[in-house]
Amino acid sequence: MNTFNQIIRGILFFFLALFGMAAALIFMISTAIAVGILYVVARIKGRPFGVKAYWAERRTPSTPKNIFKNKDITDVEMREIP
Repeated sequence: MNTFNQIIRGILFFFLALFGMAAALIFMISTAIAVGILYVVARIKGRPFGVKAYWAERRTPSTPKNIFKNKDITDVEMREIP
């Protein structure tokens, strides 16, 4: 009976390992397709494709830091809320 249980566990482990490898393969293929689409879109827009270019683009702010258009602000009124 013990040998039979070990055989069943071995077969179950084998099929579980096969399922895990198939899931990993599907994940790798979908990631490769996504990276390929990002590469094609970057080439069409004329931008470089790479980690260095991505981080350089993300670090530069798209809007200026000065959100106040009037630079003549000299006083700010504050009050405490009880």
